[in-house]
Amino acid sequence: MLPRLLLVPALLLLAACQNVRVERDYDANRDFAAYRSWSWQEPALQYRPDDPRVRSDLTEQRIRDAVGLQLDQRGLRQAAAAASADLRVQAWLIVDQRQDQVSTSYGGFWGGHWNGYWGGPAYTETRTLDYQVATLQIDLFDGKDGKLVWRGSAEQIMRQSPPSPAEREEAIRRTVAQILRQYPPH
Repeated sequence: MLPRLLLVPALLLLAACQNVRVERDYDANRDFAAYRSWSWQEPALQYRPDDPRVRSDLTEQRIRDAVGLQLDQRGLRQAAAAASADLRVQAWLIVDQRQDQVSTSYGGFWGGHWNGYWGGPAYTETRTLDYQVATLQIDLFDGKDGKLVWRGSAEQIMRQSPPSPAEREEAIRRTVAQILRQYPPH
């Protein structure tokens, strides 16, 4: 019975250690080698829900810095403020509330050594786990026609305790790097 009691904490631990799920999509008809410069499409970062507990100037600056660094490493340069850019960049930070139900069964009858059965009454306990999932989405739009040419997103279960500012910055840098890892598409 003790191993079954450890099931819920083990599931929570696995969820906390879960890798970031990254997805990408792009317009295969675009010549990504032609894109040399980028600028932010305002608002640079949008939030869903537009909640003051999620919205933060600090988070926005961290995302801006991380995206700028990754695009720079890929040979794209940020256009001057008044200049037109080949790509326009916009990011979304989306926080969803989700639930999972975990059922654990206790007791019941088990087969014995000589086909005898023993055990007690069986019962099942079902628990509902509430958690939040954060998605960071980065969209790249063509600077001339305004159409979406590339999109990448990363989804991750949020930790219950808020990390330190240094941990937040590192997590954002790492997540943006994972999203933009496949840009430009090959």
